[in-house]
Amino acid sequence: MTASQPIASPFLRVRGLNKSFGAFRALKDIDLEVARGEFVCFLGPSGCGKTTLLRAIAGLDPQDSGTIEIAGRDVSQAPPSQRDFGIVFQSYALFPNLTVAKNVGYGLVNRSRPRAEIAARVTELLEMVGLPDQGQKFPGQLSGGQQQRVALARALATSPGLLLLDEPLSALDAKVRIHLRAQIRDLQQRLGVTTIMVTHDQEEALAMADRIVVMNHGVIEQIGGPTEIYGAPDTPFVADFVGHMTFLDAVVTGPKTVRVGALDFVVADDAGAAVGSQVRLAMRPETVRARMVDEAAPNRFEARIGELSFLGSFCRATLEPTGSSGVRISADFPANEMRDLEIVEGQLRAVSFPPEALRVFAPSAPGAAS
Repeated sequence: MTASQPIASPFLRVRGLNKSFGAFRALKDIDLEVARGEFVCFLGPSGCGKTTLLRAIAGLDPQDSGTIEIAGRDVSQAPPSQRDFGIVFQSYALFPNLTVAKNVGYGLVNRSRPRAEIAARVTELLEMVGLPDQGQKFPGQLSGGQQQRVALARALATSPGLLLLDEPLSALDAKVRIHLRAQIRDLQQRLGVTTIMVTHDQEEALAMADRIVVMNHGVIEQIGGPTEIYGAPDTPFVADFVGHMTFLDAVVTGPKTVRVGALDFVVADDAGAAVGSQVRLAMRPETVRARMVDEAAPNRFEARIGELSFLGSFCRATLEPTGSSGVRISADFPANEMRDLEIVEGQLRAVSFPPEALRVFAPSAPGAAS
């Protein structure tokens, strides 16, 4: 598991955070630092602790032990009202009896700001979220995507130092989600507000975050940028949860070489495993090479094209290597490759996987995939 790398003067610092619900430990010794202006996603399956961590930071579900600092101030025991954050919930949580403008200005009214200041700020924010003419409507007259933008404007109205987003897009349809996530990211970058978003959607996290915190069973499995999390996962759990991955039982046969059935693979990193030890070999389907695979290509083998699944811009195939009964490898072929190479089910062809695309994990690694 990867600990958070130290950040000079982090805006948010979490140390040794623990939280239990009865006998269930939801958070286990969480350490995390977030830089000022950073967009961080908490990513993981249901029940992994990501929402519990967000709510602990907000003071909505106080931790059992550990410390939380925001902008250098210890807020571990402070109530939510003293933690300088705005929050957007999955359910929007708008006041149905208030107009859009009054929803957005609600926090400013509670702070007794002058009426003219509130009106100017509401106008500014509605313009910012693309709803300049919706101020006099009620939430029930808006679409789900529009309601979520109103909730975002309300969270930003008081200019909080920290913006917390609790699965803000999960209730929306796919096209609206894609459009809104781009708007949220653009708005966050323009304002420079430190943002934490909880999501179980790996695509959302990869598209929006500066860094991703992958969680599982109340612990942090890995923290890193999107390309690092996807391309260099630290654990089998991260490799399996983020993107699609084939896992194969393998034996280390030498320095940076492993064997799966009758197949020998060269790897860029054997994770320091001793010769003869059992490991897990992992490969992403899109790293397969099928064009101009000559005899000298590393990790070349003959395989029969098994079941093909059409997935729009690419087809996912099951490769059945010859001479290795029971071995099945997923491979993704772009649509143009399917056409140019005339790939069809039952075809026998040579393919290869670059050594740098293969990952080796010890079978006892935390979160080991089956």
